[in-house]
Amino acid sequence: VAACTAHAEAQEARAPAEGAKPEEDQVVVGLSAPAGPIAVSAAYKQAEQALSVARRRGRALVEHEELAAGSVLPLLADDAVRAFADGMLRALHEHDAKGRGDLVASLRAWLAHHGQWDAAAADLGVHRHTLRYRMRRVEEILGRSLDDPDVRMELWLALKATGAPSAPEA
Repeated sequence: VAACTAHAEAQEARAPAEGAKPEEDQVVVGLSAPAGPIAVSAAYKQAEQALSVARRRGRALVEHEELAAGSVLPLLADDAVRAFADGMLRALHEHDAKGRGDLVASLRAWLAHHGQWDAAAADLGVHRHTLRYRMRRVEEILGRSLDDPDVRMELWLALKATGAPSAPEA
């Protein structure tokens, strides 16, 4: 492990920039957190996850602890996540493109303000009843309830993954 780590670190020190594709003969290492024999299965999964991220980012070495300590937002750059997010928000973007309201911005503000009607409405410059109407339309168009925390989380991550700017935090 020490030899592979040292080799990967030396390769990274010579690498031109993060995101560049590794050369064919380059060693790519995914390192798990330290684990004993009982946790070898979990350590193997951690190493696989770290290796996958290293390959996607063009890095020679990624430690699992580095992934756990960071933000989930860089992981949203994955093409599959972006496709999911685009599909999830497509109907709202189509609605907005027809000039029938700004549901995407309204959803973004409402989520950024944790469902607080007055704060989100003030951020958008609309009356809170207008915002309530827009959120009902979001639910109708998507066929999903904003009362469900999983739905809210997926929508927030979809907005982040598609690069839609966030409303200011409350």
